[in-house]
Amino acid sequence: DLVQWIWGGFSVDNATLTRFFTFHFILPFIIAGASMIHLLFLHQTGSSNPIGLNSNPDKIPFHSYYSYKDAFGFAILLALLTALSTFAPNILGDPDNFIPANPLVTPPHIKPEWYFLFAYAILRSIPNKLGGV
Repeated sequence: DLVQWIWGGFSVDNATLTRFFTFHFILPFIIAGASMIHLLFLHQTGSSNPIGLNSNPDKIPFHSYYSYKDAFGFAILLALLTALSTFAPNILGDPDNFIPANPLVTPPHIKPEWYFLFAYAILRSIPNKLGGV
């Protein structure tokens, strides 16, 4: 059974998660590849129709103008995104992600183990330029 193989039964363990993440990663590439093959063959051979009429006169020419135009547009978009991320990387970011850090206070989401507290206290008492934190 395909569902049994994909989900691995009723337990969610490491093998099930690995399988799920693998499909989750691969599936968009499979869909994109199938779409490209579909466009390639549809615009080269035309579509088959149940009436049996010749579809070649109605076939829309796709290559080479549209292919080059799409590739050029993709290259321009990629160049713009690269320039944006290179010269202004924070322009599309969320300003809430840039809260100034206080090096003297441990962030609340970090809960140190009690048996390391003496080491944290010692390291915090040493200035940063001398090897502390």
